[in-house]
Amino acid sequence: MSHALRIFHGAFGRVALLGMDESLVPHAHSECHILLKASGNDTFFSVRNKLQPLTDKTAVLINAWEPHSYDHREGANDTVILALYINPSWLALHKQTLALSGRPDFFSQPCIDLTPSLRAQADILISEILSFDTVRPQLLESLLFDLMISLIEGHSDLQHLTRFRLHAAGRFHDARIRKAKELILNSPQVDLDMEAIARQCGLSRAHFFVLFKKTTGMTPQMLANIGKMQMAFQWLSDSRSCTLGNLSDSLGFSSQGHFTRFFRRHIGAAPSQYHRSIDICRSESPNIGNIEIS
Repeated sequence: MSHALRIFHGAFGRVALLGMDESLVPHAHSECHILLKASGNDTFFSVRNKLQPLTDKTAVLINAWEPHSYDHREGANDTVILALYINPSWLALHKQTLALSGRPDFFSQPCIDLTPSLRAQADILISEILSFDTVRPQLLESLLFDLMISLIEGHSDLQHLTRFRLHAAGRFHDARIRKAKELILNSPQVDLDMEAIARQCGLSRAHFFVLFKKTTGMTPQMLANIGKMQMAFQWLSDSRSCTLGNLSDSLGFSSQGHFTRFFRRHIGAAPSQYHRSIDICRSESPNIGNIEIS
């Protein structure tokens, strides 16, 4: 069974060190997503309909809202993965144009070769996370930010997007699909009537599904699952929240077991185990990193 070794939630988004031994269903995130192998066997993620290798010498880069899945291979039972889910608004605190990291076309390629310098930066971050000591939020954010900037400088389309003065809104450019996105994400607690949503957007059910997939690369249900996972992460990071049973009910699941299976198939850990692994990082200062990028 996959499990969470250590989780950090903060203004930066989420950082998760995960031991993986089972596949994940196709899913997406509202943040840009970086995957690095921490230890163990090489493995693969499916991005853009192709298997992308995750090794000591490669990283997988996944854009916000980009569908992907984990393809677990037999024998890779000791693979530990560092998964970064980075909030564009956190990056934009340092430089406004970094808000473009929330676009679905920010990373031009889904798999990159790691230079020795990038590998060293990743290993320092991994070592800090693996330590038994309390990780200082300011140190974690500094290491995380410096690694992100190094990746962005060499492997994003930031300069191209900035040159053409594009905005962070990204792929949801059709007004009808933007409306559907808001309706879906604003109602994670209910089993959505997609036909009713299509009517509210002025579309037939068939046209709605075709246009949604063409515009976003996702199905409407995949977006609805993002909304449920976002609400689950928010609840699980708040120790004052109610029980998992209450969370399951609030998200519209018929049973807590159904919710647990749903959560595990999207993140690789049971919600109770994920919750026990969370450290909350509260920033002491928005001044992070030492690198200016043009």
